[in-house]
Amino acid sequence: MEREVVITGDGSSTIHLPQWNEQYHSKHGAIQEAYHVFIKYGLHHYCYSELDSESQLKVVSKGIQTARISILEIGFGTGLNAFITLLEAEKLKCSIDYYGVEGYPVEKEEVVQLNYPEKLDVASKENLFINLHDVSWEDQHSITPNFSLTKQNRFFSEIKEKEQFNIIYFDAFGARVQPELWTEDIFQKMYEALQNNGVLVTYAAKGSVRRAMQTVGFSVEKLPGPPGKREMLRATKKS
Repeated sequence: MEREVVITGDGSSTIHLPQWNEQYHSKHGAIQEAYHVFIKYGLHHYCYSELDSESQLKVVSKGIQTARISILEIGFGTGLNAFITLLEAEKLKCSIDYYGVEGYPVEKEEVVQLNYPEKLDVASKENLFINLHDVSWEDQHSITPNFSLTKQNRFFSEIKEKEQFNIIYFDAFGARVQPELWTEDIFQKMYEALQNNGVLVTYAAKGSVRRAMQTVGFSVEKLPGPPGKREMLRATKKS
């Protein structure tokens, strides 16, 4: 399928699929969307609200470097969510084991056109962003002292992990173009993959998606959406 790198509303790049009229990120701003959906309402929410003494950390803002958080990303794509999470791991002083699942990896010539290090004002760390894409698939790699990455080249329906992850970034293509990725069967796999009190965050807010999440057992919240979108969803696996 044809793909082209384009610039979004906040100046950061994304990949556009002309055949589907679909982008990897919001046309209103790739970086803005990533921070709002996955960092603010996913990672930060979990760190400041969900971690307790049983999770080895009471409040990460106090700089206690004992928390180990496991994150699954559904749709590794351009690596933007992974790169921002890597940067946040350093700020939060926690250790993150990151698993990115992708059926159709981005090509090397596309990666070099992505301007995330520059737009995040961390041009000196561009080598880390490139390394996220260069490391081999299916193996765990220590990218920084706070961040390890395991990329898995497989389809979302093939996920079989049980109670492994604390957070899921559900960043699949929209239900308009790939409705099969937003079904009860897929969310059942997500539910089973999360540990108790784990959270799943997504930019989506469709009623059918919310109902599918609730049917498999999630407690679901509607939250303010990123720029250009009124709402988004966060689902929690209650113990």
